[in-house]
Amino acid sequence: MHLNFSTKAQTLALLKDNLSTASIAPMCIFSQSEWQSNRAKCLEGIKAKIANGPWIIRSSCKREDTSTASNAGKFLSITDVTMADLGTSIDQVFLSYEEPAGDDEVLIQPMLENVIRSGVAFSHDPNTCSPYRIINWSDSEDTTVVTGGTGGRTWIQAAEYSLDATSPFNPIISLLDELINKFGAVPIDCEFAITKSKNGRSFHEKLWLLQARQLILSEKPEKPADQTRRLRDIASKVEKGIRPHPLLMGETTVYGVMPDWNPAEIIGLRPKPLALSLYRELVTDSIWAYQRHNYGYRNLRSFPLMPHFHGLPYIDVRLSFNSFIPNELDNDLAGRLVDYYVDHLVKEPALHDKVEFEIVLSCYTFDIKRRLERLRKVGFSDKDCKSLSNSLRKLTNNIIHPKHGLWKTDADKLDVLISRRQKILSSNMDLIEKVYWLLEDAKRYGTLPFAGLARAGFIAVQMLRSFVATGIFSESDYETYMSSISTVSREMANDLAILSKDIFLEKYGHLRPGTYEILSPRYDETPNRYFDWENRPEPPSDAKQF
Repeated sequence: MHLNFSTKAQTLALLKDNLSTASIAPMCIFSQSEWQSNRAKCLEGIKAKIANGPWIIRSSCKREDTSTASNAGKFLSITDVTMADLGTSIDQVFLSYEEPAGDDEVLIQPMLENVIRSGVAFSHDPNTCSPYRIINWSDSEDTTVVTGGTGGRTWIQAAEYSLDATSPFNPIISLLDELINKFGAVPIDCEFAITKSKNGRSFHEKLWLLQARQLILSEKPEKPADQTRRLRDIASKVEKGIRPHPLLMGETTVYGVMPDWNPAEIIGLRPKPLALSLYRELVTDSIWAYQRHNYGYRNLRSFPLMPHFHGLPYIDVRLSFNSFIPNELDNDLAGRLVDYYVDHLVKEPALHDKVEFEIVLSCYTFDIKRRLERLRKVGFSDKDCKSLSNSLRKLTNNIIHPKHGLWKTDADKLDVLISRRQKILSSNMDLIEKVYWLLEDAKRYGTLPFAGLARAGFIAVQMLRSFVATGIFSESDYETYMSSISTVSREMANDLAILSKDIFLEKYGHLRPGTYEILSPRYDETPNRYFDWENRPEPPSDAKQF
């Protein structure tokens, strides 16, 4: 028969002589009505059960931990209480209940001595509801560091994973497992402390349970067996993905959420299935590679850039780095470059959102000699550096040439997209046919040229940064120039200030937060949800009102 949770005090009392993996300190429990009717008897009971202080006076209000909500930390607990302050402290704890019922309680326990570690343990992740064992702890005598939110470290383990026998977390995991078993697999949240005492010549650590309560989750948790299956699937997929590939340069790969096409910002870390599917179809399954190859980089066609692990999207960094190698470089140099780039990222993972600016040489810049010195320092020869420099110069010129650059061809395709869209929408095709052709055109005349123009934009920014590196621009010159550029977001902000609501929505109404999350309403579908029309920004001084 499984146990049922009650108040903080009564749950601990229920477990006091029924727990094998941890100890519970001596307790004295009484209600507000008992305290009000006979304070002296309550105080004598404390001294009889717990002897002399110092004590901790802990809240145990019925509203503190329920089956539907947790009010952890809402009510007062007082530490290091001496005999002189005992009665006053108990009054203060009862007063913190605001409107206490007569059967609301306080819990008095002795202060633990020689605490070396304390914290909170969860049977499930409170954010994702997944069955991960999570321990937030602090190596400190202060047992409130973690519960008070002032510090601590975090350790996470999948539910069915077995720890090494020497792990210091084994006793806490055993405690969680015992509580889960006793309370019928209900998600658990418990507070603990570990004390250390000397026994002869050796030291002994002891685990104390300070509190156990039901962990309130926003949805029904996944079964541990299902979690284990998914994690094994992911581990197998990663193991296969990091192997050498006969058609790729580089011995292995790493996965990241922000390199290259940056799924973390564009669709989010946990996108909905439709948003993930659309982004892959429109960009990362094939378009990304077609664009790079068209611009003179290595041919990565048929390689999906963004695998997902049970819905969590990651960029295959080896693929990304391969795609920044000029197509005319020989395989030997290309392979060594990819390995160097991957190693560099592994050593400096903080660069994962700026790999093109700090790791990869993807275009020719005015400070190319300085950037090539990094390669020389790790063993690349003068011949290697010259070959890379020449190929990058040729590739860059082909992209940015003012008359014949590849970017101009891509810019023209956007006009084709607009005209074809109108023809498709006004045609007699059925809805499914229209969706198909709109998606095909979105790839061929939309995301493909967009990727090309974005590539030209990356090159332009790197050129400007090289102006600063070589002294052509000051940092202030760079910032001033960048802030003078008219961007879509800046134009939209200006239009929000100067255009009428109807004209603004006619221009921008087709947009939505989260471009690929098409289930979210467009701006023109719920305009009042997205914009405060009564408190719009001030228009620029030279703007005209419409």
